[in-house]
Amino acid sequence: MKRLVVLSGAGISAESGLKTFRDSGGLWEGYAIEEVATPEAFNRYPERVLRFYNERRRQLDAVKPNKAHELLAQLEKHFITTVITQNVDDLHERAGSTQVLHLHGELRWACSSAQRERRVYLGAQDIELGQLHEDGSYLRPDIVWFGEAVPMMDEAIPKVMEADILVVVGTSLEVYPAASLLQFAPTNAAIYIIDPYRHGSLGNPQINVISKTATEGMQELFCNLVPDEID
Repeated sequence: MKRLVVLSGAGISAESGLKTFRDSGGLWEGYAIEEVATPEAFNRYPERVLRFYNERRRQLDAVKPNKAHELLAQLEKHFITTVITQNVDDLHERAGSTQVLHLHGELRWACSSAQRERRVYLGAQDIELGQLHEDGSYLRPDIVWFGEAVPMMDEAIPKVMEADILVVVGTSLEVYPAASLLQFAPTNAAIYIIDPYRHGSLGNPQINVISKTATEGMQELFCNLVPDEID
């Protein structure tokens, strides 16, 4: 079976009703994203930061995977499929994808503020102010904040290097280091970018641009990749 790698971003989750910061001008309750998504913010204003992530975690239970998520999951029947996502929600997993790599962390999890690899599953529960990990450090969201390293890049790069097909959906390819993954695709890989705001091949004959939303674009791509199984 061919290897298919997907790089997904906020656009695919937005079609399920999850708001993006771009939609709100990069603000939450009047606060810039840097004021709720950096280690410095957590150290100075932990209550604010925890409330922000607790609200986002609760929102997950109010939304469902959309058709784009479902079609990506269905591709596992035809390809060795890996989803590399910049999203911190669990919509890919809930749609049925089994190989999902979260570059920027996961809302359903917390971790030790002293040892990031020591994770605790939260489900829908809040992180309370002052709540401690068993190692004695404060419990924090298992999210890669601005200014922090993205350790999962070390796993993502080899996946992209093995891809026969690379699909980019829901991301503008402007957030680094995630956007740099495109450069690791093999020279013979077929690359598909689903983006309603992008047109043309970007000067690269490898790249096929589908200028549609995530849902519409995935329906077109699915028909192209699996013509005998039109859903």
